[in-house]
Amino acid sequence: MRIIHMGTPMFAVPALDALVAAGHEIVAVYTRAPKPAGRGKQLQMSPVHARAAALGLPVFTPRTFRDPAAVDEFLAVARGVDVATVAAYGLILPPAVLAAPRLGCLNIHGSILPRWRGAAPIQRAILAGDAITGVTIMQMEEGLDTGPMLALAETPVAARTSGDLFAELAQTGAQLLVDVLANPRPAVPQPDDGITIATRIDKAESHLDCRRSAAELERMVRAFNPAPGAWAEIGGERVKIWAASVEAAPRHPGVTLDDRLLIGTADGALRPTIVQRAGKPAMPVQALLNGWRVPAGTKVA
Repeated sequence: MRIIHMGTPMFAVPALDALVAAGHEIVAVYTRAPKPAGRGKQLQMSPVHARAAALGLPVFTPRTFRDPAAVDEFLAVARGVDVATVAAYGLILPPAVLAAPRLGCLNIHGSILPRWRGAAPIQRAILAGDAITGVTIMQMEEGLDTGPMLALAETPVAARTSGDLFAELAQTGAQLLVDVLANPRPAVPQPDDGITIATRIDKAESHLDCRRSAAELERMVRAFNPAPGAWAEIGGERVKIWAASVEAAPRHPGVTLDDRLLIGTADGALRPTIVQRAGKPAMPVQALLNGWRVPAGTKVA
């Protein structure tokens, strides 16, 4: 098939690679425009942009499709195109763009729809304590992830981080997409029951509030790994917590319960295992405590 691939983060790269490996012709790649990043604030291409450039594919980076010129450009590129494949692109596609390819636009969405429609389905599934998540191939329409489904695959959440699930679901979604293109099947409307919305993650959500239960905080640690990173102020210093476990303990929220950084919460206690002080690399908690004493009773806020 002749395909336009649309995506921005690493989640969308395996799909591009899988489409190329399957022998499809990638007519163009659409991704978000380069953004300043790093200490020097140099413009940095998105992962999809970098991969497309390495493959020698033409890349387009409109800042918005509210601009009629961007829509006209897409319509010109899409002449004779069979389908557009979309994965975490980051721009709203207007009706004219959705309808331009012969078979429309197919989206790789990181949840079992209709649960967790929206921008952050993987993180929201972890935060909610879902036992199962997955990926859905969906025919796109104007609504927010409301289109009919072509295929889905499930996977257990278990004790995995959002980074773990992103990596797995990106690969699963890529292979599922290739299979859908090779083996067309009828689209099935999404169920009316079980709709939830996965709103975008706000950095303010990554603060570990000890008035929550230890189970909730442990899910936050996994959901915000690798970004933006869950954190708490320990003895007045901000510390990121990259991995943790839950332990039974009397209810003493907001203080350390021993000298090994066991944090009291509203229900149980949180035992950090991988931590990071400001300006330092992430390390096992024992390595941190070798150079920084945190006695029992230290305030955690």
